[in-house]
Amino acid sequence: MDDFATFLKQQKFPCYIRLRIVPGASKSQIVALMDDGETWKCQVAAAPEKGKANAELKKFFRKQFGISAEVISGATDRTKLVKLEK
Repeated sequence: MDDFATFLKQQKFPCYIRLRIVPGASKSQIVALMDDGETWKCQVAAAPEKGKANAELKKFFRKQFGISAEVISGATDRTKLVKLEK
């Protein structure tokens, strides 16, 4: 997650990021940058049902980084385009 925090410090807001979501984790966290160099793997501590994983994702970004997250595309997919704003 330190890599992601460094990445965020280098961004101008709003910014857009691609996330690969792994639902049902024991805790929410950014795991690593994936091999494509653009997508961040993110575990969320919520089930992938009725928008719970998306809600947890928004809560995680607000609590961990103090920024808001909005799912722009991929609301029902594991790969999402997310808009981040301060």
